[in-house]
Parts: sequence; structure tokens; C-alpha cells
Amino acid sequence: MGKKVDWLIVCLGNPGSQYSGNRHNIGWMAAAELCNKHKKPLMKSFSKSYNASLRIAGQLALVILPTTFMNCSGEAVSEVIENFEIPVERIIIVCDEYNFPLGKIHLRQGGSDGGHNGVASVIEELGTEEFFRLRCGIGKNFPQGGMVDYVLSDFSDDEIEEKNIMVRKAVEGIEYLIQHGKTKAMTDVNSEKLWCKEKIIKNEKDSEETLNNNVNKQC
Repeated sequence: MGKKVDWLIVCLGNPGSQYSGNRHNIGWMAAAELCNKHKKPLMKSFSKSYNASLRIAGQLALVILPTTFMNCSGEAVSEVIENFEIPVERIIIVCDEYNFPLGKIHLRQGGSDGGHNGVASVIEELGTEEFFRLRCGIGKNFPQGGMVDYVLSDFSDDEIEEKNIMVRKAVEGIEYLIQHGKTKAMTDVNSEKLWCKEKIIKNEKDSEETLNNNVNKQC
């Protein structure tokens, strides 16, 4: 067994520039945001993933982006845990979720793959479901039989802002879990309590703008 790592953050997606803006690649987008925030470059230390090591709340976290394509993501995870001592309850999978509206994120530990092939691959390779999943909503705006084309399509121009906010929240959710632990993180992330203050400030700004606009109209 190799070097001990406190957390493994697995950000799912497909390699290649043609997939970089796809809804299915929201995990890779979160990884890029997380690594940029901590000023850590991604490297190719493993044959099946890009990776970066960073410290969050004093704990060593290894971020990986599997390059196996989505359906074989578990192979990249297996390669890493063969070299590092990482308990399964310290593994976080970041992935897209079409059953959630765009912008919603949800944290849980354990459960089925939910129809996500990347998560299914990780379960198969690890032989357990007891890792964390941070699911990022991409919406379900597709007809029957259109799911594959939808998840492999890019976000539309009018979705970019909401997508960017979600990516930032995903990063904050990861950091919050590592810093505060499972119970508090699942409560505050899933209820969006973590961002309540931010919402209040936004609502206050919106109210002020509305008031100013009404005053200007009257004048």
C-alpha cells in the first residue's frame, strides 16, 4: 500500500475537447474549478486519470479525472486505490444528474447507481456502494429515447450562468464535507442552508433594483 490520502475526489466525465462542454462532463468542470481555486495544476501521474493533490481544511485530498471514458470510470478509481490508502467512506464521486433541475446539487453516501453508468462502473470495481456522490443537476429537457444525445450535448447559452453557479457550489460542497463531516454537510448542502446568506443578499439586491426601477418610472 502506498502513501496515505485522506480523501479521493473522483470527478466524472469524458476525455477529449469535443466533450469538454457537455452536460455529462460537469464533474470535470468541478475538478477544474476546485484545482484552480487551490492553485494546483492537473498532472498525468496515472495511466487512467489526470490528478492533482491539494489540502482542504488541513487534509490531503487527491482529485482525479478518469480518462477511461464514462462507462469505465471505475478502472481509474481502482488504479488509484491500489497505490493509495483510501477508505471507501472517504471517496467522493462528482457526477451529473438529469433527474435534478439545472443548478441543484445533492450529497449522499451509498445507494444505487441511479442509472448513471460512471457510478455503476465505480460500484462494480470497488465492490461497494458506500462512497459519497455529489450529484449535479443538468435538467431533463429531452424526449423519450433522447437521453444519450442530451447528456452529450453542451449547455445552452442561457444555461451557462446557472451552470457556473452550480459548479462553484459543487466545489464548496466538497470542501464543506471534508471540513465539517457527513452529517452536517448532507444537511446544509441538500437544504441549501450553506448558501442561504448568499440568497438573502441576492434577494435584497433584486428588491433594491426593483424599487429603484419603480421610482425612476414614476419620475
